[in-house]
Amino acid sequence: MGFILRFFGIIILLLTVCPTYGQNKAYNLSFEFYDDLFNITVDSTLLLDVPNDLSESFINSSYQQLNQGNYQRLVSTLTNYKEKHQLNDWLYYQLVRKTAQEISPKKESYERYTFYKWFLMVKSGYDARLTIADNRIIFYVYSDDDVSDIPYLTFKNKKYICLNYHDYNSANLNKIPPKGMISDAEATKPFSYKVTMIPDFKPEHYVDKRLEFEYNQKVFHFSIKVNPEIETLFANYPVVDFGDYFNIPMSKETYSSLIPVLRKTLKGMNKKKGVDYLMRFTRYAFLYQDDQENSNKEKRRSPEQTLGSAFSDCDDRAALFFYLVKEIYNLPMIALLYPTHITMAVQFDKQIGKAIIYNGRSYSVCEPTPQVENLKIGQLSKTLMSIKYEVVYSYEPGIKLSN
Repeated sequence: MGFILRFFGIIILLLTVCPTYGQNKAYNLSFEFYDDLFNITVDSTLLLDVPNDLSESFINSSYQQLNQGNYQRLVSTLTNYKEKHQLNDWLYYQLVRKTAQEISPKKESYERYTFYKWFLMVKSGYDARLTIADNRIIFYVYSDDDVSDIPYLTFKNKKYICLNYHDYNSANLNKIPPKGMISDAEATKPFSYKVTMIPDFKPEHYVDKRLEFEYNQKVFHFSIKVNPEIETLFANYPVVDFGDYFNIPMSKETYSSLIPVLRKTLKGMNKKKGVDYLMRFTRYAFLYQDDQENSNKEKRRSPEQTLGSAFSDCDDRAALFFYLVKEIYNLPMIALLYPTHITMAVQFDKQIGKAIIYNGRSYSVCEPTPQVENLKIGQLSKTLMSIKYEVVYSYEPGIKLSN
């Protein structure tokens, strides 16, 4: 289907730009965006030639052409869809990427494709900037978020994060000074990496995943729905603040296949036993592997990513445990960060084990990652007892607090 749409899109484009058929002024394109079919109309005034070379003059002349062209309908289609479907900025950027890809395929001209992405983001109100560094076109966006593992620069006391760093894996962009920052003075909105909703995916794109673990000498089996597209959605997602990735929601299909089943299983258990069950589920239902072995870099997975991944580490399990306890019991929690480990602590009605005191409140450690010891609630691994920790996230039901 995608090939047919692309084929007819090219035919219509040729009819639009050929002098013999110059009466046509626009062409239509359609492409899949998760479970939806997204339709756009591209005016002929928005069609750019492939640049002969990468230069500021190419960027400036291309901007002048599109800025004087009929871009409003295309941008309105994008922003109206964003508002209607309540897309957060990260999801909206995925829509912009797909749109730019349809107008100007990346493999035909990376520079032109990147320019379209920048132009559409700028005209959507975001303070996005283009620069040329070491004969590369670099795409930055202003963001106030606490984001790491991505090149950024400070310009006029604002932090600009690189949106196309993954296309230059062999380059250290932090060491390449930009020549200038090309922008639109009317675009001032910051970009946020906070993911507050997950789009609906087509049900047929989900697959069944079997999970099992032993609790109190009984083996529990789960069959959950996971979607490989989740990993694609977060393929270039950076390392964000702990509170941000802890609170990334699950898609409806995955949520519905797990949370109601857990609630039914935990029915009749008191909170302590229920949290103990969730702690051991998170600890033993998944294979452990360090990020350096699994991804060759630090990576914080959302709860749904962890469910779908073959391996996970302490960061991933802390987020999943937090999500499960929050959804089922909604108890106060804190995340304890050690130099090489992160674990969770939960506030119960009565203290269990050695207390972790934070802001005058007592919390009990709940270790969601496999350890040498068979740790119970309120027990901390002996290797961590004399090591200082930092509370990097604090959750209070009804109030989201970040340390």
